[in-house]
Amino acid sequence: MTRKKIAEFYARLRDLNPEPEGELHYVNPYTLLVAVALSAQATDKGVNRATVPLFEKVQTPQQMLDLGEEGLIEHIRTIGLYRNKAKNVIALSRKLVDEREGVVPPDRDYLETLPGVGRKTANVVLNIAFGIPTIAVDTHIFRVGNRTGLAKGKTPDAVEKVLEKVTPDEFKLHAHHWLILHGRYICKARKPDCWRCPVEDLCAFKPKTPPPGTQPAPKRRKTG
Repeated sequence: MTRKKIAEFYARLRDLNPEPEGELHYVNPYTLLVAVALSAQATDKGVNRATVPLFEKVQTPQQMLDLGEEGLIEHIRTIGLYRNKAKNVIALSRKLVDEREGVVPPDRDYLETLPGVGRKTANVVLNIAFGIPTIAVDTHIFRVGNRTGLAKGKTPDAVEKVLEKVTPDEFKLHAHHWLILHGRYICKARKPDCWRCPVEDLCAFKPKTPPPGTQPAPKRRKTG
């Protein structure tokens, strides 16, 4: 995709949603960190159902430690891999209390040392909680980048590097949200809704998905 097309791609997504927001419920940087950590291999809606009541009681690492692992499990047992996630949340809370006085720092390198926190989670926290223009590549962004031709790569890290390079500065702060929402609701995994896509003409994906109830035009046979 050319630079001109990339700029137009983002401009159209911005026009439709100038101030995009994440869909995970949180109260502060710490609860956002916990919510993102819990969201691995789970839906945002499923995580929110568990964390809305949890975050009424727990809003700091120390409060999480006071709740304890078993207490946390009672809140998140509807989320996949809840036992392992509970161990990680308690461990990262302990680390924050012991090393950072319970404060989540805007430091990617440090965040990645926390149990259960990888680069994607760290980037989400930096972007949403601290307004740093990072691009966290999840399954949606990985798919959108490769499918559209915006940023091709064999791994999430590779796609992130391409996006960091090709995304114009004016779009970097919200690029993460625009691409996730686009992948979640339009450029879906099984069958993209090309017929209602605002960037369909810029996208390299073929064949385009026709509107419901219609069939793609039949291919013409070559005649000799």
